[in-house]
Amino acid sequence: MTTRKNLCGLAGLSVALAFLSGCATPGPLHVYSLGTGGERSVHDTGAGRTAEVPSFLADDDQVIGFAYDPFTDHFFLRLAPGNKIRVVDRPARAIKREFTIDGATTRALADLAARPRDGHLFFLEPGTSNVLVTSRLGKTLRTLALADAPRAPIGLALDTASDRLLVLGGDGRQITHHDQSGARTGTLTLEQAAGPSLAFDAEQREIYAPLRDRAGEIGVFDETGKLLRTSPARGAFVDVGVRSFVRVF
Repeated sequence: MTTRKNLCGLAGLSVALAFLSGCATPGPLHVYSLGTGGERSVHDTGAGRTAEVPSFLADDDQVIGFAYDPFTDHFFLRLAPGNKIRVVDRPARAIKREFTIDGATTRALADLAARPRDGHLFFLEPGTSNVLVTSRLGKTLRTLALADAPRAPIGLALDTASDRLLVLGGDGRQITHHDQSGARTGTLTLEQAAGPSLAFDAEQREIYAPLRDRAGEIGVFDETGKLLRTSPARGAFVDVGVRSFVRVF
């Protein structure tokens, strides 16, 4: 009887730890988009409706990159001159924190991506083939050199299933895949030019990116680069993520 009680207790503890670590049945995919003009709210499109979340952008704030972390339910806005990061808590509709990153100064469009499992952030470094990797609090961890990356990269996304980076070149068409050593592992060409941001749905294996010749429209592509459809979401910057029942801080 004692052994059985101990086993039950351990099982219960395991479930509790799994719950606290963020293991939960994911909800529907949400598409998050942000414009560059007078519309300054983040649009949250999912589950058949669209909501607006304040971004707290001032008139002179210039967004050059955008990412979403589904584990924390936070938006990351990269602001010019490139080293300023604003973190917005989606459910609280409040600024969670702001920080600066040494050596990340640029006014060019330079996307970022978030890795949910450890909170690492990946920042494009314009004019180079490098990606700066930091903690979710902005502490620099390493610089990742991308082999044979597309010219003048502008869009960055993470395939959470394979832990690969997707990098969109300045032409808006070429996307390369890179592993965490920076090695190039694949390439594809989008059917239509897109940018300046990039997102990837690892479950449906679909790429999201704003279409250059359709102002505000966001295209959804398959892994061969074929345009499948357009999203109900609109904006110049986009990211995607499933809504979980558990948040990890």
